[in-house]
Amino acid sequence: FSKSSSMRGLVGHGGCSSSLWERAPALQQCPLPCSALTRRLHHAPSVRLAAADATVPSTSDERRPSKATQESSNNKGMIDTQPPRGTRDFLPEEHRFRNWLFGEFAAVSNLFGFEQWDAPVLESEELYKRKAGEEITEQLYNFEDKGKRRVALRPELTPSLARLVLSKQKVLPLPAKWFAIGQCWRYERMTRGRRREHYQWNMDIIGVSGVEAEAELLAAITLFFERVGLSSKDVGIKVSNRKVLQAVLERYKVPADMFAPVCIIVDKIDKLPRDQIEKELAALGVSPDTVEGVLSAMAINTVDDLKDLLGAESEAVLELQQLFKLAEGYGYLDWLKFDPSVVRGLAYYTGTVFEGFDREGKLRAICGGGRYDKLLGTFGGENVPCCGFGFGDAVIVELLKDRNKMPTLKHQVDDVIVALDEGLRPQASGVAYGLRRAGRRVELVLESKKMKWAFKHAERLSASRLVLVGADEWARGTVSVKDLAMRDQREMSVQELLATAQQPSS
Repeated sequence: FSKSSSMRGLVGHGGCSSSLWERAPALQQCPLPCSALTRRLHHAPSVRLAAADATVPSTSDERRPSKATQESSNNKGMIDTQPPRGTRDFLPEEHRFRNWLFGEFAAVSNLFGFEQWDAPVLESEELYKRKAGEEITEQLYNFEDKGKRRVALRPELTPSLARLVLSKQKVLPLPAKWFAIGQCWRYERMTRGRRREHYQWNMDIIGVSGVEAEAELLAAITLFFERVGLSSKDVGIKVSNRKVLQAVLERYKVPADMFAPVCIIVDKIDKLPRDQIEKELAALGVSPDTVEGVLSAMAINTVDDLKDLLGAESEAVLELQQLFKLAEGYGYLDWLKFDPSVVRGLAYYTGTVFEGFDREGKLRAICGGGRYDKLLGTFGGENVPCCGFGFGDAVIVELLKDRNKMPTLKHQVDDVIVALDEGLRPQASGVAYGLRRAGRRVELVLESKKMKWAFKHAERLSASRLVLVGADEWARGTVSVKDLAMRDQREMSVQELLATAQQPSS
């Protein structure tokens, strides 16, 4: 569309300044009809976000409405059929993949002897109000409920886990190994692999103070990657220890209360240019000599070089040496890469930290975690050694697509049952129900259809058998069973059909 006074009026109606047009040149190139753009601007929380959204590349989260959808949505009474921005629908084919992915998460957790837990998606806001400056605290979906309580949709799972552990702290047998697969919400700028809602797989070990716990968690992550067809050539895991940065800051006499803010900035080293990192550290009051010392330490790439810097008795060095030794014993050492600049952005980490990454460098972090021995204490309980990781469902999907590793998952049944006469529908229903009780996945055709359609339908569902309930056969106490793989057909008594029914393969 052209730059026009009518467009100015539409933008203004969306709650935005009419000067947005001049300040957002990307809008002038926007291919969307005015009505679609105006609807997006109208729902944007601010002028800034509206302008930013207009320049964000289209992703799978943001499905552009078809022309028919746009026209329909203009009719009064017709709802917008798109989900809220940053969220997803799961149609059957997409839900099949989600079930497969979650199944792999759960399978790996079970192989390592973990137990599953869950908690409400809606939690007390106070659970997430930790350290000022943490990105996650600025991305909460939070509000006051009708009971005047401040609540939030959980942005991550670990604080909920801490709450549950605290509630059972006196009776919980330790060590405990728990896993969860839950939905999380963060109001953040979307990029590829980043949405405002996502599902996250967490594995946590509670009550083990040694790096043996971290080694076990890293083994679970690498096993998952192998199970979905990825290798150490596709994915790596950066490993470090927060005690590295802590030791460097202590060497330069930096006050302890500056450690967490410095961690948040250092965590951006891979995302921002060096001069920006220097400016942000200087803004905290970190001296130029300390800034140089920190950045030089973060550039070290071997544990041996770290030992030369911090000394052989450094806790960070000893823990990292033990972790890499355990990784060699497990057999996944080739997946690991020492990178002291990995500190993770969350304030509660206290020791080992790690982050999965795409070796081609096209995607953001795949997963991340570490040790958080003092989190329970911040909630008023006794500190218990803990470590864990979070693994989102968004980036791994993009990685599997890039590597052509997405599984082909069809809707599949074992048997298709067709009544050839309307009067035999009750009998066909009984046959279908009997097979289902025996564990067969059965599609019962509920309407009168031609045989050609029935055969195509069975083929589309990858059915093993087509069972035809006809008048002549039923009078003889039989049904016609066509084996779709062998392409042969025979009559079977209903009793024989049910007796030979077997559990479908999972």
